[in-house]
Amino acid sequence: FLEQKYGYYHCKDCNIRWESAYVWCVQGTNKVYYKQFCRTCQKSYNPYRVEDITCQNCKQTRCSCPVKVRHVDPKRPHRQDLCGRCKGKRLSCDSTFSFKYII
Repeated sequence: FLEQKYGYYHCKDCNIRWESAYVWCVQGTNKVYYKQFCRTCQKSYNPYRVEDITCQNCKQTRCSCPVKVRHVDPKRPHRQDLCGRCKGKRLSCDSTFSFKYII
């Protein structure tokens, strides 16, 4: 199974940096399964750093806080054209879910 994590990217050619909450890793590891594409040169990259998506209140990945405040913006649109998982597919990462969050 894959689990969703947060990643930090750097394109060495364009010197552009970006972050993404749609990093898909092999469950229980930080091994990235899908690359993301630079918006300028379209080269694919793995993140240079990966971390769990945590709640900003309690700093846990799975929490029981009444209001979950995660360090991701759910209103920000997902760039399917730059995502290795959903590029060229009808279904987007933001409309699917991670098996990690099934309790």
